[in-house]
Amino acid sequence: MSAVKKNKKYRPNVAAVILSSRYPMECEIFIANRNDFRDDVWQFPQGGIDEGENPRQALMRELLEEIGTNDVEILSEHPDWMTYDFPPRAAAKRYPFDGQTQKYFLVKLKPDAKIELNTKIPEFKDYKFVKAGELFDYVSHMKKPIYKKVIEYFKKEGYIS
Repeated sequence: MSAVKKNKKYRPNVAAVILSSRYPMECEIFIANRNDFRDDVWQFPQGGIDEGENPRQALMRELLEEIGTNDVEILSEHPDWMTYDFPPRAAAKRYPFDGQTQKYFLVKLKPDAKIELNTKIPEFKDYKFVKAGELFDYVSHMKKPIYKKVIEYFKKEGYIS
């Protein structure tokens, strides 16, 4: 686990770096634009781990809830939990948690997977696939340092070019 600050409470969470079904011929990464912010906030799908779930079960549930499909193949898992604090404005809404600790998975969409953002409780208004080198043209929020570590790990492991 990343350095966790004393006396802080972190919500266990999973996140998915999703590669298109054209992988490995093309290395395109899925990002989605949140619908609950005025500004464009692009991110990976993510969500909390419910009581009694393991991270892989939570991953499959969250994918289905957020992008309408969990028709994926898990390629890899980051070995560490990544921890971050909520920014002050968001912290009050997230009480009793001070931040999140996340397990990142690298997944590939299966060829017949259909992304559907109009889910029961829609979290995203748009999505796109981008090359790894373009990812940080879109992702500029507080998770950028964690995203960089995660992408670098999957690059080092030979999954992302």
